[in-house]
Amino acid sequence: MAGARPTHVAIDLDALAGNFAEARRLAAGRTVLAVVKADGYGHGAVTVARRLAEAGCPELAVATVAEGAELRAAGIALPILVLGGIHDVEEASEAGAQRLVPVVHQAGQIHWLTQAARSLGRVLPVQVEVDTGMARMGVAPAEALGVLERVAGSDVLVLEGVYTHLARADEPDLEPSLRQLERFDALLAEARERRIEPRRVHVANSAGLLAGADLASAMPAAVNAVRPGLMLYGALPAEHLRERATLRPVMSLRSEIVAVREIAAGEPVGYGATWRATEPTRIATVPLGYADGVPWCFEGGGSALIGGRLVPFAGRVSMDLVTLDIGGSGAKVGDPVVFFGREPAEEGATLRVEDVAREAKSHAYELLVRVSARVPRRLG
Repeated sequence: MAGARPTHVAIDLDALAGNFAEARRLAAGRTVLAVVKADGYGHGAVTVARRLAEAGCPELAVATVAEGAELRAAGIALPILVLGGIHDVEEASEAGAQRLVPVVHQAGQIHWLTQAARSLGRVLPVQVEVDTGMARMGVAPAEALGVLERVAGSDVLVLEGVYTHLARADEPDLEPSLRQLERFDALLAEARERRIEPRRVHVANSAGLLAGADLASAMPAAVNAVRPGLMLYGALPAEHLRERATLRPVMSLRSEIVAVREIAAGEPVGYGATWRATEPTRIATVPLGYADGVPWCFEGGGSALIGGRLVPFAGRVSMDLVTLDIGGSGAKVGDPVVFFGREPAEEGATLRVEDVAREAKSHAYELLVRVSARVPRRLG
């Protein structure tokens, strides 16, 4: 629409496909189960899922049944794992009706899934998460074998997979992750003794996949899949993993300068007059605020990218606007501004979301998913 607010997100689907190719390379023959929860980490789950399918991705994972149902409504036919599981028999029935694969986190869910399967008149596939050290979701190790036996012995449920989640694979010290793998391997060995061998066995998230040979060599032999999330979108779980893969940012949060004013030394900018110019300067106003996903904490810190240069924030972030100290640069009304991602010019600079998150004392995960729905997503 002509004259519309210039703030938008640019989504680079070629970068997404390239990052998926990197994940597949690191997976070394294991199946890549792509995580597209939280609306594809803020990128648009349907758009992301379609491009991943075109790139050869065989399976997807979401957090909720509703997220899976959205993909089904858009015609996504790939197998979809629901990591968050189900919370009652109605949701179990919806998962079955949508041909989703829910995760069992506790024994009581087996009853709901059994009821749903009988009501639908067909066998339902499920996976089981085992808690080996995250202490968040998943069946406790002491109970896991019993849960696996109940599912495997059911006449209306199929044990499609089993997995665990690494709590500290993004740390340089891999010892905690190695201990988790030992616990998981021991459980898998017990399950094999009882002839329980699920089709899918997976452990590695993005951090686990990027961690390198030390972790990869300790993986149980039965592990045949990986489930990356963040790295598919071009961001790293931790800075020390930077050399492990060539990733390109998929999301760029962009806007334009809509006003420029000159201010004298000592003049305040923004709410509360918490920022004052130390010398005469120029202030650019950009229609991008905390309602769009910019952290409010960037008062007195943080930068944006204009014409290949980093320029600092000046004053508090408002709900709909930010102000930048552009000093003596030639920046003018209409110039593009990048909060994170790459500039629109073909040879433009890139401001990594990880670097912005570090300034905000946050993480790339949070900045990507907090970009609000009022910010239009565009391909480009």
